[in-house]
Order: sequence, then C-alpha cells, then structure tokens
Amino acid sequence: MLQRLSYKHTGLPQQISLEGDRSARARFAIAGLAALLVLTMGFALQVGASDVPTLRILMTWAGLDGGQGLKPVDQIVIMSIRLPRVIMGAMIGAALAVSGAVMQGLFRNPLADPGIVGVSAGASLGAVAIIVLGGTVLAPYAQVAGGNALPFAAFLGGLASTYILYSIATRQRRTSVATMLLAGIALGAFALAMTGLLIFVADDLQLRQISFWSLGSLAGATWEKIVSIVPIIVPALCVSIYLARGLNALAFGEAAAVHMGVSVQLVKNVAIFAIAAATGASVAVSGGIGFVGIIVPHALRLLIGPDHRFLLPAAGLLGAVFLILADCISRTIVPPAELPIGIVTAAIGAPFFLWILLRRRGIVDL
Repeated sequence: MLQRLSYKHTGLPQQISLEGDRSARARFAIAGLAALLVLTMGFALQVGASDVPTLRILMTWAGLDGGQGLKPVDQIVIMSIRLPRVIMGAMIGAALAVSGAVMQGLFRNPLADPGIVGVSAGASLGAVAIIVLGGTVLAPYAQVAGGNALPFAAFLGGLASTYILYSIATRQRRTSVATMLLAGIALGAFALAMTGLLIFVADDLQLRQISFWSLGSLAGATWEKIVSIVPIIVPALCVSIYLARGLNALAFGEAAAVHMGVSVQLVKNVAIFAIAAATGASVAVSGGIGFVGIIVPHALRLLIGPDHRFLLPAAGLLGAVFLILADCISRTIVPPAELPIGIVTAAIGAPFFLWILLRRRGIVDL
C-alpha cells in the first residue's frame, strides 16, 4: 500500500507522490522500455519489401562502412519512407498512450480513453468534411491549405469540439469532470451523426478515402507532417508529465487534493487541453487509431503501479513501442497490400479491454 505522502500548499503540486514498493521496479521498467524503443525502431527500419539490415544502416550513418554507403534506392526507402514512418509512429503512440493515462487519472477510472470526450469524433468530422466538401463548399479552404488540408481540418475539428466541451463543462471558472464526460458523449454522438450525413452524400472515391482514413494508417508519414505535429505533441507530452503529482493527489478525491494544496482547477484545465492537443494532432495525421490509450496505461499499472510520476513516462515509451510494432504488422501481414493500423490495434485492444472488464468483475483471476 502507500508508504509516503507529502505536499506543498501553493500552486501546482510539487511534492505530492504516491510511492509504494514498486518504485524500484518502475524505474527499471522505464530504463528497459527506453532500450526496447531503440531496438524496436531499429527493427522497424529493416522491415519491408526492401531488405536493408539495420546494422548496415547504422554503419553507414556512423561512417564505418568504408565509404560504400547505401544504394540510392535504399537511401530513398530508409530516409524518405521508413524513418519518417517510424518517428511519426513513435510520436503518435506516445501521445495516445500518455493522453489515455492522463484522462484515466483525471476521471479516476482506468477504462477512460481520449475518444470518450469527443475529441477524436470532432477530428474525424473535420477530416470527412474536407474529403467530401473539399471540392465544393470548402474549396477555398482546401486551396489555401493545399496538401495539408486534411490534417489541418481534422485538427481544427478536434480543437472545436474541445472548446465547445470546455465551455459547457465550465461554470464560474470551475470545470465539472462529470459534466465534461456526459457532454463529451453527446458531442461525440452529434459529430458521428454529422459524419454519417457526409458519408451518405459522398461518392465512391470519397467513401474509399473515408474508410481508409477512419481505420488509421501511417502510410502517409512525411517529414513535413512530423514537423507540423512536433510543436503540438511534444509540449503536450511535457506538460502531461509535469501533471503527475497533481494526478496522484486527485486519486484521493478532489476535496482531499484541495486540502493538500493542489490547484485542482489548474490541473484540470491543463490536462484537458494537453489531451485535446495530443489526441487532435495524432488523429489529424494518422486517422482513427483506437485502444492505445487503454491498453498501454492499464498494462503498466499492473506492472509498475498507479504512481503517475512513473506511469506517464513509461506509457509514452510503451505506447511508442506498441504502435511501431503494430505498424510493422500492418505493412507485412498481407503483402503487397497494407492493412490499416487501426484494425491491428483493435484486434489486440478489444480482447484486452474485455479481459479488463472480466477481471474487474472477478470473473477471471489472472
């Protein structure tokens, strides 16, 4: 159980911690996950139709290959296709996993997920709108945005849904988590209804685009997309990890957290916008990828415990590893075609989610 609880009485919590007998294991797990992420990225660079050993890639980059270098075609495959895909997969996996862990801490429920507050549904509505209406009503916007029209529309959709949700749930500068949850469900349902209406009027080509995008994919990874999401995802991840002690305090309830000196409203505000930014940016460039925010944090809680000081960085690392491996499966399981990555994560996540429910009800013991 809990062995120590300390706190300050001003501002955001600086010293609140939940520390048990698994803290040493947690530190070891974080170090192991960091090493595993490096190995996974190296493995992903050599997976595909073009067989380029990772050792050869590293030797070329380090200048230890005797000046031979990579073949021009291999250079293009690694630098223009695989490396951006691996980096973007790591960023999105970390963003979704950390967002899930933060939301679960905020709701004090291990089954909460970023999609539950309607951010993903809003982003999907923005993307579907630009696909269906990009040549008519939204043509001026599509022309200005150019090739980035779809990710920008998705991000704006997620941002708009977050703003509406926050406005509904906040009264007298206080945000009700319960109201936010219920409003998120309602907004998500409305966004899905509007998305369904757009799908109804879409033509065959647009339907194929919508179907593939909604299932999620990293196939469109480019350096330009990575540059566009770095200023959003990286600050959101840093801010989320800074909230660790506040989320630990909220585990005792809001009233107890206030007595500990935690600025509960500030923690809520920052957490909500960090989740919205990370999730919205991820959905904007990769489409709908589900279950990462549930699978990763819950699996880590079983291993290292609920202390967010360790849980959040571990979730970022494991989320990156999980999505990179899922992407490797998606592009190799049915060659030469590519399976949408959302199908892979759902195939793994749905049974895991069911196992969580059965375990919480005491039906299974493992």
